[in-house]
Amino acid sequence: MNAFRLLMAVPVLAFSIASQAAPLLKEPPARKARLQLITNKFISPVALGVPGDGSGRLFICQKEGKVWLIQNGQLAAQPFLDVSSEMVKINPGYDERGLLGIAFHPRFKQNKKFYVYYSVPSNTAGSNHKSRISEFTVSASNPNVADPASKRVVMEIEQPESNHNGGDLVFGPDGYLYIGLGDGGGGGDKHGSIGNGQNLNTLLGKILRIDVNGNPYNVPKDNPFVGESKARPEIWAFGLRNPWRISFDRATKRLFAGDVGQNKYEEVDIITKGGNYGWRIREGLHGFNTPDDFPEEAYGAALKHKPIDPIDEYSHDLGISVTGGYVYRGKALPALKGNYVFGDYNGKSWVLVQNGSKWERADLELEGRPAEGLQILSWGEDEAGELYMLCSSSTSEGFKGSVYKLVGF
Repeated sequence: MNAFRLLMAVPVLAFSIASQAAPLLKEPPARKARLQLITNKFISPVALGVPGDGSGRLFICQKEGKVWLIQNGQLAAQPFLDVSSEMVKINPGYDERGLLGIAFHPRFKQNKKFYVYYSVPSNTAGSNHKSRISEFTVSASNPNVADPASKRVVMEIEQPESNHNGGDLVFGPDGYLYIGLGDGGGGGDKHGSIGNGQNLNTLLGKILRIDVNGNPYNVPKDNPFVGESKARPEIWAFGLRNPWRISFDRATKRLFAGDVGQNKYEEVDIITKGGNYGWRIREGLHGFNTPDDFPEEAYGAALKHKPIDPIDEYSHDLGISVTGGYVYRGKALPALKGNYVFGDYNGKSWVLVQNGSKWERADLELEGRPAEGLQILSWGEDEAGELYMLCSSSTSEGFKGSVYKLVGF
């Protein structure tokens, strides 16, 4: 019996003994799924996008710079897009830079536009690289290939270090593009007196919200910091260390994020307008190099927005780096419906189950997991709400990147 079931069973048993008449409640359905291999032809698949055009196509970002198309379970012979010539040179096995995100325009069926996030060289002193978000259009002659000449740079962000890039792109139900950005990297967010996460005058350590239908983009008028001095209007939420995968629940429209911790705690957040998620004042629910009561004299205006608690945190006894996922809204796995499916880079997988105002974590057993060195890199969701696990495994033959679909038994 796993920890979640044990917690559920104890109060039920106590009540039964006390009343002598109340029947035991049925245990919740098992959190299980089977992994169906789609392809293992990658090294580091880190993002999955779907165009929402009814085609059922999946688009996989390979960190090394190529977007690959999967249709009817088959990997295309040539890449859909290749931006590797623009990118910084990266280590395919482990590098936090690269091609990290893809999102298709809400009107993709009409305008054929999509957006990618990738790492490019910078000529700015003190910068390791730039994060570039570019718009592309599909080729007029081939729907399975992008037109490289259509590139339009939407945004560039200087990155002081090689790590903590965030990199996820997702269009919200409002039609705006949400962008996850890390704190600029290094360790401990040692950028300025309060760190980038709490500094509203930088885009780093934030969730951004922009309108891509501009030149190069517009800022929605209802963004929380529009009109505030010393605050970037693109910011939707702040206090993030490295939001590694963000997603909207297609039923409730809530925005979820897995935020990678420093040395002790990983967390999952529900992102709200203007929300402060605590970094670098705290890691998870715990003070980080500061007292737990958050000294306002040291952090001033940033703490007008008190930190919002994560819906879940776990220590490094369980994991090392959270990989945010999706609330399951498909049909193949009814026991998971409404559960937030996520995992950790170390290969562990869980669900979060909402119980009133609280969320409870339970193990997610995945049958057919790779036998060696599983690293969960990302999750994806198709048009039908079914989920995919993107992973890498360290084998005797080197790194092998795979895409699996979560299916029933």
